[in-house]
Amino acid sequence: MHIELTPQQKKAQAMCKEFAQTQVAPSANQYDQEEHMPSAIIQQCKELGYLGALISQRYGGHPLDMITFGLINEEIGRACSSLRSLLTVHSMVSYAIQRWGSQQQKNYYLPRLATGEIIGAFALSEPAVGSDAKSIETSAHSDGDSYILNGQKKWTTFGQIADLFLVFAQTDGRISAFLVERETPSFSITPLTGMLGTRASMIAELHLQDCRIPDKNRIGGIGFGLASIAASALDIGRYSVAWGCVGIAQACLDASLDYTSQRQQFQTYLKDHQLIREMITNMITNIQAARLLCLQAGYSKDIGQPKTVMETWIAKYFASTNATRVALDAVQIHGAHGCHINHPVQRYLRDAKCMEIIEGSTQIQQITISEYGYQTQSY
Repeated sequence: MHIELTPQQKKAQAMCKEFAQTQVAPSANQYDQEEHMPSAIIQQCKELGYLGALISQRYGGHPLDMITFGLINEEIGRACSSLRSLLTVHSMVSYAIQRWGSQQQKNYYLPRLATGEIIGAFALSEPAVGSDAKSIETSAHSDGDSYILNGQKKWTTFGQIADLFLVFAQTDGRISAFLVERETPSFSITPLTGMLGTRASMIAELHLQDCRIPDKNRIGGIGFGLASIAASALDIGRYSVAWGCVGIAQACLDASLDYTSQRQQFQTYLKDHQLIREMITNMITNIQAARLLCLQAGYSKDIGQPKTVMETWIAKYFASTNATRVALDAVQIHGAHGCHINHPVQRYLRDAKCMEIIEGSTQIQQITISEYGYQTQSY
């Protein structure tokens, strides 16, 4: 199998790399320390069309094939995982509405999501519920032509600034999905700070206290929230995160190559020490493997292969665990410098560890992938 990017894909990647390395990377440590993403850099993402990457031209989007979408997530993730997480959650909401929404919802929300007039956020996790999503406690009770929502959501990425939330709630024992606008009465947002990684992703806790949501804002049928809507959105999220992990690992490799070519110990450059070369070799090899898995996942999405979801699980599992290993080696190579807040490799390590938790933890992925192996075993 020969894998080669098209001229259009190469051009899109080069353009994104230029943006990420000149406009994002130089200030990424500052964003991390301040736990804030400036509106100006988000505006640039809007102008580049990245917030409409998965939205049809019919609704004003700038649709990309899935490989190009992945490459953009890699380049932005290479510069700043927090900014990449904006593309992740915004794209998850956009994708869910485009695939599952009513025509009215598509006409109303997608053009505004495509331009970034409104920002989307994905609200599934709760204070007491993470991986066991079917056990969410937020409730939605029918009341005439509306639903009354009560509950809390937690760890909502870019929840501090989002305008539209895809909220999941129990409706008579079945999980359904609702589009909740920021200005909805009795809906409040509490910023969360002090996170280990992706500290500029402006995470929030959401509070719904007798929030009246019109029936027209229910997306999909009753009971379709988890198995259909959340599952398909999370597949997009995993794909974005997987590519972002490749970006983190590549940034670690870039920093390690530069540092070991300049730093001397024992009268020789670090790059000439064999144990350093072992770490660099492992970085190069595993980054290439992670990127190939992501390309395979993207290709399977572009051609509509049924196994695309599992391809994405595998890519995310390998890319995220590899990013942590690579980041650990990068910090080790940099020594005390790599442990200081002003050096980006410590940020890469913190961000990488979070990638093993979000959009399916490493352990959930191991359970899922191994189960797939047993189900498809040939006798």
